[in-house]
Amino acid sequence: MDLAPVLDGFAVVLEPTNLLYCLIGVVVGMLVGVLPGLGPAATIAILLPITIGIEPVTAIIMLAGIFYGAQYGGTITSVLLKLPGEASSVVTVFDGYAMARQGRAGTALGIAAIGSFAGGTISIVALSFLAPLVASFALDFGPPEYTALALLGILLVATVSSGSRLKAVVAACVGLLLATVGRDGFTATERFTFGNLNLADGLDFVPIAMGLFGLGEILYNLEQRHNATQAPTKVANVWPSRQDLRQSSGAIGRGSVIGFFLGILPGGGATLSSLAAYAVEKRRSKTPERFGKGAVEGVAGPETANNAAATSSFIPLLTLGIPANATMAVIFGALLVVGVTPGPQLVTEEPELFWGVVNSMYIGNILLLIMSIPLVGLFVKILRVRPAILAPITVLITLIGVYTVNNSVFDIVLVIVFGVLGYLMKKAGFDPGPLLLAFVLGALLEDGLRRSLLIFDGDATGFFTRPISGTLLVVFLLVAVYPFVATLRSRRRQEPAQDTSDPNTKELV
Repeated sequence: MDLAPVLDGFAVVLEPTNLLYCLIGVVVGMLVGVLPGLGPAATIAILLPITIGIEPVTAIIMLAGIFYGAQYGGTITSVLLKLPGEASSVVTVFDGYAMARQGRAGTALGIAAIGSFAGGTISIVALSFLAPLVASFALDFGPPEYTALALLGILLVATVSSGSRLKAVVAACVGLLLATVGRDGFTATERFTFGNLNLADGLDFVPIAMGLFGLGEILYNLEQRHNATQAPTKVANVWPSRQDLRQSSGAIGRGSVIGFFLGILPGGGATLSSLAAYAVEKRRSKTPERFGKGAVEGVAGPETANNAAATSSFIPLLTLGIPANATMAVIFGALLVVGVTPGPQLVTEEPELFWGVVNSMYIGNILLLIMSIPLVGLFVKILRVRPAILAPITVLITLIGVYTVNNSVFDIVLVIVFGVLGYLMKKAGFDPGPLLLAFVLGALLEDGLRRSLLIFDGDATGFFTRPISGTLLVVFLLVAVYPFVATLRSRRRQEPAQDTSDPNTKELV
């Protein structure tokens, strides 16, 4: 690889103006992540008019900083308030909030910051060296591959649930059903709208997430307040201990790899990466029962993966002109606004812009690490606020955040409806996480499946004739069959033990 363009890219980033906008992007991204409901996609869309008056490379550096800065910012509310503002932060809620209730909020946020830095940095290095190879691989992805990827992701939904697997599957099915609400993407026929125009475009992620994890959790805690654990009055060990770092080092490494490869795939992104990383850590753990109760690996893996994915998702955007997720689509629009057409020619015709944006991520991740860990002590002070004060503030933040996305009163109604649903699910022992994650993947699954069947003339065996989709479906089948095989093996091991302990067997011997 020719290093001259890479070095020129560093020269571009180190210009004072670009450094300033990189800092602005990271800071705004963290604040956006902290505010539930106002995600990076909405923020970047709002800032699009600003990009017209500045240099293209400067504008994209700032927007990129907002994107990966928001990934860590979303962790703060997930850990402290059990209130994820982005789909990629949902998985962090499981163990991050449990650690906070144990007085280890500082450790959770510190590990998240270190994991985010490591995942982002490793992903940038891999992006720099493997972009051409990875781009050619991502180019082979079509509807059959999307379908197989979504199926595998939905199967993993049942794995991340800390409760009953059957209840997790039921919740995931409800999430898939909710994903079908709105106009059919192929025929424009309205489905499950009941004549309500507000449902014609389908349900939005933000009201569902804020309802299930925001209002639902508040209602449940208010009912159980006499049994609830109070927020710790003192938070120590903001910097993770050596044991925590040793325990999470493997999860950080695996999360970096998972996030990088899933981030480059259209439809994968930070959400599926965090989900897959959590599932991998839980499956390989010798004590999986710790997950959902404050396992540090349950924070390190997903947080590393979603930052790695946020970085690697720039590969198909910049080299192929393919946005891998909604935020990348907005940044794609920003590139067109400033007169830059992303695609294979961008690397050769505008190397300063390409490598300037890529190298700005090194600086941005360093700034993120420098700012995040020292500010952890400020963030965890939220836990000292009394629940009687914190609950109304959380409700207010949730409703304002949801309203600002679409300026829709109907979204506030949806938040209340899903808040009640989340409360009832908690009462019945259902984990709302699988519902939300299946909802996110449902649209990808339906669109990919129907397009694939059109390609294969209705022949479902066509999925196995394509190398990538066939491989993903084989992995899907192996993951689906594994629990049954493991159960049969455990029963066979128990039967000989029961035979040797039978007195009649001993007499015969």
